[in-house]
Amino acid sequence: METSKSHRHFIIYKPFGYLSQFKSQDSKQQKKQFLGELCEFPEGIMAIGRLDEKSEGLLLLTTDGKMSDFINSQKVEKEYYAQLDGDISNGAIEQLKSGVEIGFNGKKYQTKPCKVFRLKDIPELPIRSKNIRDDRHGPTSWISVTLKEGKFRQVRKMTSAVGFPTLRLVRVRVGNILLDNMQVGDVIEMADFRVRD
Repeated sequence: METSKSHRHFIIYKPFGYLSQFKSQDSKQQKKQFLGELCEFPEGIMAIGRLDEKSEGLLLLTTDGKMSDFINSQKVEKEYYAQLDGDISNGAIEQLKSGVEIGFNGKKYQTKPCKVFRLKDIPELPIRSKNIRDDRHGPTSWISVTLKEGKFRQVRKMTSAVGFPTLRLVRVRVGNILLDNMQVGDVIEMADFRVRD
Protein backbone atom coordinates (compact mmCIF):
# COMPACT_ATOMS: atom_id res chain seq x y z
CA MET A 1 0.00 0.00 0.00
CA GLU A 2 1.37 3.40 -0.97
CA THR A 3 0.46 6.46 1.05
CA SER A 4 0.10 10.13 0.22
CA LYS A 5 3.20 12.32 0.42
CA SER A 6 1.49 14.67 2.90
CA HIS A 7 1.90 12.07 5.64
CA ARG A 8 5.09 11.32 7.54
CA HIS A 9 6.37 7.83 8.26
CA PHE A 10 9.15 6.41 10.41
CA ILE A 11 10.68 3.05 11.20
CA ILE A 12 12.30 2.57 14.59
CA TYR A 13 14.08 -0.10 16.57
CA LYS A 14 11.95 -0.06 19.72
CA PRO A 15 14.18 -0.75 22.71
CA PHE A 16 13.40 -3.29 25.42
CA GLY A 17 11.60 -1.59 28.31
CA TYR A 18 9.80 1.07 26.25
CA LEU A 19 6.04 1.34 25.89
CA SER A 20 4.62 1.68 22.35
CA GLN A 21 3.17 5.09 23.11
CA PHE A 22 4.63 8.57 22.98
CA LYS A 23 4.01 9.96 26.46
CA SER A 24 2.58 9.00 29.82
CA GLN A 25 -1.18 8.52 29.95
CA ASP A 26 -1.44 8.62 33.76
CA SER A 27 0.58 9.06 36.94
CA LYS A 28 1.20 5.30 37.30
CA GLN A 29 3.38 5.39 34.18
CA GLN A 30 5.73 8.19 35.28
CA LYS A 31 8.71 5.84 35.65
CA LYS A 32 8.10 4.17 32.29
CA GLN A 33 9.97 4.94 29.06
CA PHE A 34 8.16 6.12 25.93
CA LEU A 35 8.82 6.42 22.20
CA GLY A 36 8.71 10.20 22.47
CA GLU A 37 12.07 10.02 24.29
CA LEU A 38 13.75 8.67 21.13
CA CYS A 39 12.89 11.54 18.78
CA GLU A 40 10.64 14.58 18.37
CA PHE A 41 7.83 13.07 16.31
CA PRO A 42 5.17 15.10 14.44
CA GLU A 43 1.72 15.66 15.86
CA GLY A 44 -0.75 12.89 15.02
CA ILE A 45 1.91 10.15 14.89
CA MET A 46 0.76 6.63 15.80
CA ALA A 47 2.42 3.25 16.20
CA ILE A 48 1.22 0.64 13.69
CA GLY A 49 0.73 -2.44 15.81
CA ARG A 50 2.31 -2.33 19.22
CA LEU A 51 5.17 -4.18 20.81
CA ASP A 52 4.77 -4.84 24.52
CA GLU A 53 7.19 -3.34 27.01
CA LYS A 54 9.48 -6.39 27.11
CA SER A 55 9.53 -6.87 23.33
CA GLU A 56 11.81 -5.02 20.94
CA GLY A 57 12.55 -4.52 17.29
CA LEU A 58 10.87 -3.07 14.23
CA LEU A 59 8.02 -0.67 14.84
CA LEU A 60 6.39 1.42 12.12
CA LEU A 61 5.05 4.88 12.90
CA THR A 62 2.83 7.00 10.67
CA THR A 63 0.46 9.95 10.60
CA ASP A 64 -1.66 8.03 8.05
CA GLY A 65 -4.61 6.27 9.72
CA LYS A 66 -5.48 4.35 6.52
CA MET A 67 -1.99 2.84 6.41
CA SER A 68 -2.26 1.87 10.07
CA ASP A 69 -5.66 0.23 9.49
CA PHE A 70 -4.38 -1.68 6.45
CA ILE A 71 -1.41 -3.18 8.30
CA ASN A 72 -3.47 -3.98 11.40
CA SER A 73 -6.22 -5.66 9.34
CA GLN A 74 -4.26 -8.95 9.21
CA LYS A 75 -3.29 -8.51 5.56
CA VAL A 76 0.41 -7.96 6.31
CA GLU A 77 2.90 -10.47 7.73
CA LYS A 78 4.91 -9.71 10.87
CA GLU A 79 7.98 -11.84 11.55
CA TYR A 80 9.51 -12.30 15.00
CA TYR A 81 12.65 -13.98 16.30
CA ALA A 82 12.00 -15.57 19.69
CA GLN A 83 14.60 -16.93 22.08
CA LEU A 84 12.98 -19.73 24.07
CA ASP A 85 13.62 -21.29 27.45
CA GLY A 86 14.59 -24.83 26.52
CA ASP A 87 15.48 -26.76 23.39
CA ILE A 88 12.23 -26.65 21.44
CA SER A 89 11.04 -29.93 19.95
CA ASN A 90 9.83 -30.52 16.40
CA GLY A 91 6.45 -31.48 17.86
CA ALA A 92 6.12 -28.11 19.61
CA ILE A 93 7.03 -26.31 16.37
CA GLU A 94 4.31 -28.25 14.53
CA GLN A 95 1.80 -27.29 17.22
CA LEU A 96 2.69 -23.62 16.84
CA LYS A 97 2.33 -23.88 13.05
CA SER A 98 -1.15 -25.37 13.20
CA GLY A 99 -2.42 -23.07 15.97
CA VAL A 100 -2.62 -23.29 19.75
CA GLU A 101 -5.13 -22.23 22.38
CA ILE A 102 -4.21 -19.09 24.34
CA GLY A 103 -6.07 -16.75 26.68
CA PHE A 104 -7.18 -13.39 25.31
CA ASN A 105 -9.42 -10.89 27.11
CA GLY A 106 -10.44 -13.57 29.61
CA LYS A 107 -11.53 -15.99 26.87
CA LYS A 108 -9.92 -18.91 25.09
CA TYR A 109 -8.60 -18.12 21.62
CA GLN A 110 -7.30 -20.50 18.94
CA THR A 111 -4.44 -18.93 17.02
CA LYS A 112 -4.49 -19.16 13.24
CA PRO A 113 -2.00 -21.33 11.33
CA CYS A 114 1.30 -19.53 10.87
CA LYS A 115 4.87 -20.01 9.69
CA VAL A 116 7.33 -21.27 12.31
CA PHE A 117 10.83 -22.71 11.94
CA ARG A 118 13.89 -23.17 14.08
CA LEU A 119 16.81 -20.82 13.41
CA LYS A 120 20.00 -22.80 12.75
CA ASP A 121 22.21 -20.03 14.12
CA ILE A 122 21.75 -17.48 16.87
CA PRO A 123 20.63 -14.30 15.08
CA GLU A 124 23.01 -11.33 15.10
CA LEU A 125 21.04 -8.83 17.15
CA PRO A 126 22.15 -5.89 19.30
CA ILE A 127 22.82 -6.73 22.94
CA ARG A 128 19.71 -6.17 25.02
CA SER A 129 19.83 -3.57 27.79
CA LYS A 130 18.71 -6.13 30.37
CA ASN A 131 20.66 -9.38 30.54
CA ILE A 132 19.00 -12.63 29.52
CA ARG A 133 19.97 -15.76 31.36
CA ASP A 134 22.62 -17.78 29.56
CA ASP A 135 22.99 -21.47 28.77
CA ARG A 136 24.54 -22.17 32.17
CA HIS A 137 20.95 -22.17 33.45
CA GLY A 138 19.75 -24.61 30.80
CA PRO A 139 19.58 -24.61 27.00
CA THR A 140 17.80 -21.99 24.92
CA SER A 141 16.69 -22.11 21.30
CA TRP A 142 15.66 -19.57 18.64
CA ILE A 143 12.68 -19.73 16.30
CA SER A 144 11.15 -17.52 13.61
CA VAL A 145 7.40 -16.94 13.89
CA THR A 146 5.47 -15.18 11.10
CA LEU A 147 1.89 -14.10 11.77
CA LYS A 148 -0.77 -12.03 10.06
CA GLU A 149 -2.72 -11.58 13.29
CA GLY A 150 -1.46 -9.82 16.38
CA LYS A 151 -3.26 -10.40 19.66
CA PHE A 152 -1.73 -8.88 22.80
CA ARG A 153 1.47 -10.77 23.74
CA GLN A 154 0.47 -13.46 21.22
CA VAL A 155 3.88 -14.96 20.43
CA ARG A 156 4.78 -15.14 24.14
CA LYS A 157 1.47 -16.84 24.94
CA MET A 158 1.89 -19.27 22.05
CA THR A 159 5.37 -20.44 23.03
CA SER A 160 4.31 -20.81 26.68
CA ALA A 161 1.32 -22.88 25.56
CA VAL A 162 3.69 -25.47 24.04
CA GLY A 163 6.03 -25.48 27.06
CA PHE A 164 8.81 -23.15 25.87
CA PRO A 165 8.43 -19.65 27.37
CA THR A 166 9.89 -16.73 25.44
CA LEU A 167 12.99 -15.11 26.96
CA ARG A 168 13.55 -12.50 24.24
CA LEU A 169 11.27 -11.36 21.43
CA VAL A 170 12.39 -9.21 18.49
CA ARG A 171 10.20 -8.18 15.55
CA VAL A 172 12.41 -8.30 12.47
CA ARG A 173 9.96 -7.70 9.61
CA VAL A 174 6.63 -6.06 8.80
CA GLY A 175 5.57 -6.96 5.24
CA ASN A 176 8.55 -6.07 3.06
CA ILE A 177 10.18 -3.72 5.60
CA LEU A 178 13.11 -5.28 7.46
CA LEU A 179 14.90 -4.49 10.71
CA ASP A 180 18.20 -5.23 8.91
CA ASN A 181 21.18 -3.65 10.67
CA MET A 182 19.26 -1.08 12.71
CA GLN A 183 20.53 -0.52 16.22
CA VAL A 184 18.46 -0.16 19.38
CA GLY A 185 16.76 3.25 19.46
CA ASP A 186 17.41 4.07 15.78
CA VAL A 187 14.75 6.26 14.13
CA ILE A 188 14.62 6.51 10.32
CA GLU A 189 12.17 8.74 8.50
CA MET A 190 10.86 7.21 5.27
CA ALA A 191 10.09 9.59 2.41
CA ASP A 192 7.96 7.04 0.57
CA PHE A 193 6.19 4.47 2.74
CA ARG A 194 5.17 1.28 0.96
CA VAL A 195 4.19 -1.80 2.94
CA ARG A 196 3.28 -5.03 1.20
CA ASP A 197 3.66 -8.75 1.75
